[in-house]
Amino acid sequence: MARLALPLTLAGLLLISGCGPAPETDGGEMTASGLLGETPDAGFARAVEPRRFSFPLDHGPHPAFQTEWWYLTGNLNDAQGGRFGFQVTFFRFALTPTRPDDASPWRTRDAWMAHFAITDAGAGTHHRAERFARGTAGLAGARAEPFAVWLEDWTLASDPRDPRSWRLDLQADGFGLGLALDSTVPPVLQGEAGLSRKSADPGNASYYYSLTRMPARGTVRLGERQVTVQGSAWMDREWSTSALSREQAGWDWFALQLHDGRELMFYRLRLKDGGTDPHSAGTLVAADGTITRLEATDVRLEPLRYWRADDGRRYPVEWRLHLPGQGLDWRIRPVLDDQEMRLSVRYWEGAVDVITEAGEPAGVGYVELAGYD
Repeated sequence: MARLALPLTLAGLLLISGCGPAPETDGGEMTASGLLGETPDAGFARAVEPRRFSFPLDHGPHPAFQTEWWYLTGNLNDAQGGRFGFQVTFFRFALTPTRPDDASPWRTRDAWMAHFAITDAGAGTHHRAERFARGTAGLAGARAEPFAVWLEDWTLASDPRDPRSWRLDLQADGFGLGLALDSTVPPVLQGEAGLSRKSADPGNASYYYSLTRMPARGTVRLGERQVTVQGSAWMDREWSTSALSREQAGWDWFALQLHDGRELMFYRLRLKDGGTDPHSAGTLVAADGTITRLEATDVRLEPLRYWRADDGRRYPVEWRLHLPGQGLDWRIRPVLDDQEMRLSVRYWEGAVDVITEAGEPAGVGYVELAGYD
């Protein structure tokens, strides 16, 4: 599912500033439907029909489209039973469909943003950071062979000797993450063979695939403390030029890794009138890799409990997720209520547990709640 709404002033600020911490803004923010809305900028490609995917090439950039992102989440444990969640997202946003025609090393067509967070369940803390950069002078970028995406020294890259072995490295003020990731899991093409339609208008769609269970091992740093961890990661990969319609207010996105070997992804597109857009969708992946597409009517979502942020907005942090046709019924509980990303854009993104109705552990995952303004 699409990730976030960029600040309205991001493009201009990146043209006059180098990189580093989040710039201050005048308070204006572009909405989710504004950034990924139904009116595309002329000159960019649009996702209008299914395409043939090629891996590992499609892990790399797609500059013909206006926006794209590499989004990773995961749940990790240390040898003492400590629990950690992480989120990393690299965003590319094209300012113009054409490349600059002068030789200045600072001229660019792309603005980059990255978000990074770690949840320490045992300590009850959530750490978050963001960076911005121009897509020039080596500050930020992406390539297909060997695969890499980076913003300064925040990097996700494959081993040049083995494109299936990836390394994720990020260090922020007071916390950091270094993981080895195994990308051998077959990609799951979301939507119609990878074409994920977000509204009825042609082209309001993205190309979207997921790596739903990537073995992960490495270290988590919290202050002066560094712990060895292992667990499982999930990567969502999307690129588009326009996706959401003006009637849509935001989304609730679920990525669940179940203990019985299944994975579930579902996003609910919320309408401004409080309803659910019929283009809400997802997939259920069986332990043997069989994929079942989920439509809006296949999943029932019921908020069970809310958490209120310091600015008054309320997030539904605990849910009941029911798939009547599959005979599945789960409760989704956060490992920590306050996992809000209080950055240039505010949204809730957090590690969760999946619990059966009988109260038994059924899995782990991540949930994103956007558009609760």
